[in-house]
Amino acid sequence: MKGTTRSYYLEAVRAAIQRIVARLDAPVEFRALAREAATSPFHFHRIFRGLVGETPLELHRRLRLERAAWQLATGSDTVATIALRAGFETHAAFSRAFLQAFGASPSAYRRGAQDPSRCAPGDTRYLLTSRSGVHYSPQGVPPVFHPNDEDDTMDVAIITLPDQRVAFIAHQGSYHRIGEAFGRLHAMAGPAGLLRSDSRMIGIYHDDPETTPEAELRSEAAVSVGLDDTLPEPLQERTIAGRRFARTVHVGPYRTIGDAWARFMGGWLQSSGERLADDVSFEVYLNGPAEVDESELRTELYIPLE
Repeated sequence: MKGTTRSYYLEAVRAAIQRIVARLDAPVEFRALAREAATSPFHFHRIFRGLVGETPLELHRRLRLERAAWQLATGSDTVATIALRAGFETHAAFSRAFLQAFGASPSAYRRGAQDPSRCAPGDTRYLLTSRSGVHYSPQGVPPVFHPNDEDDTMDVAIITLPDQRVAFIAHQGSYHRIGEAFGRLHAMAGPAGLLRSDSRMIGIYHDDPETTPEAELRSEAAVSVGLDDTLPEPLQERTIAGRRFARTVHVGPYRTIGDAWARFMGGWLQSSGERLADDVSFEVYLNGPAEVDESELRTELYIPLE
C-alpha cells in the first residue's frame, strides 16, 4: 500500500508538471490539475508545493522567465514581444521580474549574452535555481522531476476522532486577518460560557489562496462546544465528522504554517501509505500570541484520511 500511495501522488504531481510544461503559453488550469489528481484544489496545492518546492503558478512563472532569458540570448524578438509571451502585460512589469530573477535587466542580459557558447546545447546559464530540477528546455526535452523527500519522517500521529461540534464565525478575506474573526468569537463565546478549559480553538480554511482572489477566501474561526450548549446569535455551527486523521504539531510563527502544511502533505503524506479523504483539514491552536512569544506558538495540523 505504501509504495502504491507514494506512486499515486508522485505520478499525479508529475502529470501536472508535464501539463504545465506542455502548455507554457496557456494559463495554469489549476482546478483541472486537481481534478485529474482526484483531490481538492486546496489539498492538491499543498501536495504539489511540498513535493516540488513551488506552487503550480510559481513553477509556470519561473519556466516562462527561463524561456524569456533563452529568447533574449538567442533571438531577435523585441523585449516587449518576449514580455508578452512570458505573460506580462507591460514591459515595466517584465523588467522588474526579470531583474529580480537574473540580476540584470532584459536589455543588459541580452547585451551580455553575445558569447556564442551561451547558445550551445547543454548550456544552463539561463536556468534559475530549482529544488525540483524542472527547467525550461529549448530542445523540448521532457522535464526531470526530483521530488522532495526531506520531510517524510515528520513526527506524525494517526488518530481517530469522534464527531466534533463547533461554533464559528465565518471570515471572508485574507487568511492573515482571521484573528479579527477569532476576536469576535471570543467576545460572544466567553459571556455565553462556551470557553472552558477543554475548549479547542480551531481554524478551518476552504480555499486555495493562490487560485482564489483574496477578497473571496473563505475560512472559519471556531471553538469546540458541547452537544447541549446553546449558541448565541450570530454564531453558526458545524460538525467536523469523526474519522481517522493524521496530526502533526507546528512550533513557530503563524506566518510559517504554510511551509509546515507543504512539508506535511508533500513530504510525509506521499511516503506514508495513507490517502487523503474528501473532507476538511483544520488547525488547532494550543496557545496564542497573548500567552507566548511567536517562536513558541504551537499549532496542531490535521488532515483527513481514508
